[in-house]
Amino acid sequence: MKTQPEETRKIVTAAVVERDGRVLVARRRKGLVAAGLWEFPGGKVEEGEDPRRALERELAEELGVDARAGAHLCTVPFSGPLKSFELVVFLTELLSDDFRPTDHDEIVWLAPGDMDESLFSKPDRPVVRLLAGRGGLGPGLKREGEPE
Repeated sequence: MKTQPEETRKIVTAAVVERDGRVLVARRRKGLVAAGLWEFPGGKVEEGEDPRRALERELAEELGVDARAGAHLCTVPFSGPLKSFELVVFLTELLSDDFRPTDHDEIVWLAPGDMDESLFSKPDRPVVRLLAGRGGLGPGLKREGEPE
């Protein structure tokens, strides 16, 4: 399968927000791509935008919350029939809890071991496995600091 050159591959960010042993996940609302599937919230990085700032912007736009993106957790290369991108995942701290979701119809906190990866969007499934300690990192998934 042909992949996009590295310099043109799109970048999408995702937040892993942990609180009291549980992680924030959101379900995509009807009418959107991946509707009904769970995901770690985030979104597209605009050209020239810093990925951490993009994640903070997306969380404000899609969930209505202020957040601070922290350490890079992992990167998941994804190639699907309609698009290819790298999902760059950051550990993230919420600075407010007054959720006002626009792209999601449900927001919950789940323990990683309680996450059913089959209910998550495909790009997010390796992150579920990583958090739950199931099945290792999978093909192509890289943690920060690992060689390419």
